[in-house]
Amino acid sequence: MEKAKVLFISQEITPYLPESEMSNIGRFLPQGIQESGKEIRTFMPRFGCINERRNQLHEVIRLSGMNLIIDETDHPLIIKVASIQAARMQVYFIDNEDYFHRRSTLCDSKGNEYKDNDERAIFFARGVLETTKKLRWAPDIIHCHGWFTALAPLYIKKAMNDDPHFINSKVVISLYNDGFKNSFDEAFKNKLKLEGVENSDIEILEKCDYVSLMKLAINMSDGIIQGSKEINPELESFAKNCGKPFLVFQQEDDYIGAFNDFYDKILEL
Repeated sequence: MEKAKVLFISQEITPYLPESEMSNIGRFLPQGIQESGKEIRTFMPRFGCINERRNQLHEVIRLSGMNLIIDETDHPLIIKVASIQAARMQVYFIDNEDYFHRRSTLCDSKGNEYKDNDERAIFFARGVLETTKKLRWAPDIIHCHGWFTALAPLYIKKAMNDDPHFINSKVVISLYNDGFKNSFDEAFKNKLKLEGVENSDIEILEKCDYVSLMKLAINMSDGIIQGSKEINPELESFAKNCGKPFLVFQQEDDYIGAFNDFYDKILEL
């Protein structure tokens, strides 16, 4: 029987970014799932604070070169890759000079959120999915980690729902104790639109804030995982009452096996 394929879309992965709850899961979950017998691919943003020389990133020429249009502006998509030798896995990085060459991740040195984080999230989600298509790799499960990945479920279910690479994909979203303070401006709704995305699909983005964005991701997912012990109470309630499979928070020693079982459950739906 063919191995199930799991695509991990992660906001943070250590050692490329500092250790955190999310970055540790981004690092060790794919390894554990691969060791359980599934095939994996892993993506994250190539934030400017990532040291390319130390981490031995290099550009994948055959995957780079596409332009993504956001708000009527072309943005070149650059793909880089690095290997985590101990885990026998590769990490693909979504890069672009306009969006990802700053010295910080999502906020500047004074803690101010970047005003174009909305476009950066759009570019990242679309970049991951376009690159997955170029790899000619059709995932069975797509697991998203962090609010920066929250638009991927929308694009998979609406813009790419007829694409042979994603037509049978099941989407899982992990909810963490993360977020952002400033709402995106009203233009965000138009910027994120692609063919197949209707106004009715994004009507939940009334405020374009963190909670609304994650509710959109939940609506477009097939299963939800509580990634942090404490998460936004409104989101927790929304997820538990949406009628979709929900996995409660798992301790560090248990989560890999529990997530693997959850994937199998979702695949049976």
